[in-house]
Amino acid sequence: MPTAVTTTVTELPESRVNVDVEVAADEIQRSLESQARKLGREMKIPGFRTGKIPPAVVIQRVGREPILDEAVRGRLTDWYMEAVDESGIAPVGDPDVDLDLAKLPGEGKPLTFSFEVGVRPSATLGAYRGLKVVRREAIADPEAVEDQVDEMRERFARLEIVDRPAETGDFVTLDFVGTIDGEPFEGGEGRDQLVEVGAGRLIPGFEEGLIGVRAGEERTVDATFPEDYAAKHVAGKPAQFAFSVKEVKHKDLPAADDDFASDAAGYDTIEELRASIAEELLEHDVKRVEAEFRAGALDAVVGEATVDVPEPLVTARAKELLDRMLHSLGHQGITKEAYLKITGKTEEELAEESRPDAEIALRREAVLAAVIEAERIEPTDAELLDALEDAATREQTSRQKLLDRLRQAGRVDMLIREVAAEQAIDLVVTTAVPIAPDEADEKPAKAAETPAKKAPAAKKPAAKKPAAKKKAPAKQQGDKAAAGGELWTPEQEAAGAKDKLWTPDT
Repeated sequence: MPTAVTTTVTELPESRVNVDVEVAADEIQRSLESQARKLGREMKIPGFRTGKIPPAVVIQRVGREPILDEAVRGRLTDWYMEAVDESGIAPVGDPDVDLDLAKLPGEGKPLTFSFEVGVRPSATLGAYRGLKVVRREAIADPEAVEDQVDEMRERFARLEIVDRPAETGDFVTLDFVGTIDGEPFEGGEGRDQLVEVGAGRLIPGFEEGLIGVRAGEERTVDATFPEDYAAKHVAGKPAQFAFSVKEVKHKDLPAADDDFASDAAGYDTIEELRASIAEELLEHDVKRVEAEFRAGALDAVVGEATVDVPEPLVTARAKELLDRMLHSLGHQGITKEAYLKITGKTEEELAEESRPDAEIALRREAVLAAVIEAERIEPTDAELLDALEDAATREQTSRQKLLDRLRQAGRVDMLIREVAAEQAIDLVVTTAVPIAPDEADEKPAKAAETPAKKAPAAKKPAAKKPAAKKKAPAKQQGDKAAAGGELWTPEQEAAGAKDKLWTPDT
């Protein structure tokens, strides 16, 4: 079946391309008729049932040009994506599309448009097999074990009322009323508030003013809102808070003994609890070591390669990273506005902070693409099916049916690129030579020596006592992903996301 879109690619300076696109005349006609059907569902024409008006009648009544205009606007993104797939480019950032809607094609004529976009930079490989890469030994840090025990003790702590002045670490229940220049302000009043003295969670001066208070005491203290305080109407302003203290409570932590181990996690002794925590921390660190080694192996190859990364490309990728993060947060119920308020930063500031990660990602992607080409890596159908194992299980379908759906949706090339990138990383990692940290060469990697090129003239909840012993809830400190989870690969967010491959329903 011939493709609906054909392209011609012209390479431009600074890792950019211009793509001329032609959308076939029959595709234009299908889109026109589809848009006419949508309009027909809302029209009433004598002699036709509602929703059953033929497209030709709608086109005759409304006119071809306005319907085609809407059809093109609605399909342009799809045609752009098809053009990207057909041309084989790896775009970075948003495209600049050149399409004159005032000059839409006549009947039986194709639609032409063009777009300019940044693309993944190319890499000239140096050595990529047998490179020395630091690999540390996995450990269960005794301090981390004690930190976990202490966190469990915190979860089982009790607050006991005391008859004495409040000290740092105590909790005070109070009412308060805040004023600025003698006038109450929005959000400046609280009732039955429980405040931990010295926790540093409130504005400077507030918690300090609670040191020494007793139950039943009233006190007024001065406090100043930070300049970057989220509530702009009080930011940077001095305020006075009138306290009315109701209770002073002391946090009573359970002793780290055998009774605590039994009550908190069902172990006979505290040493058994510590051993369980250490075992789980070690398991997590083994995964971290593998992830670090994979990232280190790829970065070693990047350091041996030559990759020119224009600054505008870094800017575009940084924006992509920010957009992906905000999109992910949106799925968790956190809006962009809420996140910006939490961070106290603008989108521009967050994008600027993403630039180092963006440049690293681009260099890694360029090198992986070069390794794939050098090694002629072409995943087989069997390897594609293996990559779809987790996704097929999750969607309760067969791997073959899922692969067929990808082909029908025109997205199998994306899967091929993901699997090829994984295989390239595996090749680099399996041929790397692990060395101890103290054997590492202090010489900086070439990738770190070559900055981005500037444009020429621009710019866990508390554990309940079980009937039998269970694993202690060790915290995954810094364990972001299993092996490969930190590695950027072409057309995906993380190389380790083998269970998150694109499917037609995602």
